[in-house]
Amino acid sequence: MISMSYDLANLPVQSLLKPISGAGTALARLDERIARSEVGSGWIERSHFADACASLWIDGELVHLEDLVLHDASHDIRTPTHELTIARDVLRTRRRIAAQPPGWALTPDGLRSLRRHNVVAGQAWPTASLGDGGIAESEAPAVDADLAGEGEGEHIDDGASALDAELAAIDAVLARSEAVLKKAAAPTSRSRERDPLVYDLDWDEDARLEEWRTVLRQADHYPPVLQAIVALDAWNQLEVLQHAPWLGRDLAASILRQAGVTTGPHLAAINLGLKTIPVDRRRHHSREVRLLAIADGLIAAAEIGLKEHDRLALARKMMERKLQGRRVSSKLPELVELVMATPLVHAGTVTKTLGVTPQAARRIVLELGLREMTGRGRFRAWGLV
Repeated sequence: MISMSYDLANLPVQSLLKPISGAGTALARLDERIARSEVGSGWIERSHFADACASLWIDGELVHLEDLVLHDASHDIRTPTHELTIARDVLRTRRRIAAQPPGWALTPDGLRSLRRHNVVAGQAWPTASLGDGGIAESEAPAVDADLAGEGEGEHIDDGASALDAELAAIDAVLARSEAVLKKAAAPTSRSRERDPLVYDLDWDEDARLEEWRTVLRQADHYPPVLQAIVALDAWNQLEVLQHAPWLGRDLAASILRQAGVTTGPHLAAINLGLKTIPVDRRRHHSREVRLLAIADGLIAAAEIGLKEHDRLALARKMMERKLQGRRVSSKLPELVELVMATPLVHAGTVTKTLGVTPQAARRIVLELGLREMTGRGRFRAWGLV
């Protein structure tokens, strides 16, 4: 067992009453606005990207939104940095949690699944390392040896049947596939081979996670916002995962969703709110100061979300004015929907979605008055002003 524990006794409930009430009201107001808005889906997608960038900022790294959008669309103009890869992991984790039923992320299966994607920050775990031939590198010699051993000593004529050659190729593919599946199905062997330069081998993540889940069970009778605040502070203090400290913030957002504070595919952008809180408050030695900082972060997240929603709604109205008097065959209405659905669009996306040439894509982007976000002459991307 781990030596650390998180004691729920002597919580500063009196000083937390007003902040948690304000946070719950602000989040509920934002959720109601998003649920009824015509720009709700675009707002949710933007919040995923913005929250992923804010998550890296909280952990001391800088990732630009436009780089994350291009990396997510596999349109990088340079080799992705380690920080950018982690940001994509955060983005995909948020999307995955939002796509699942409320509370899924907090179940044993959900936690197990989410942890498998963050064994080492920026690296996915489930798949084995593949060699050039699509086979797990550690299994390649054994498979090749087996294949080489079959038929040893037999003489094959040049006029051998083509069917035999095809069957042999199929057998080889099946053998490689079986080796890859065996490799992926043995996570325990991978944990025993952890590099001590990357991992603290004395860091018992399972015990720390169980301690954190014990805190959740003890706080089950608390109001939802207080549950999320305590869960996040406990996660940070217990330091549950070595290489994915950001996962605790997504789990806190999942607590709010499970309790109905946020609904649908909307996850609270906790990172975006905490980014506005000074680091000395977020990491203060006093638990009361930390809890109040998280509560203020939730309020800030709701306020930022409302402002972003109003900005998107206004931008949509401004763009719709430019559609007046256009021909029925105009592609501008489709471009408006595309721009509202994602933070950035680039020429390739416009060309593919609207079915136009690259030259026509650039022309209608200029007609709509979008702002170029990357500052580049090539591989440009546009977004709302």
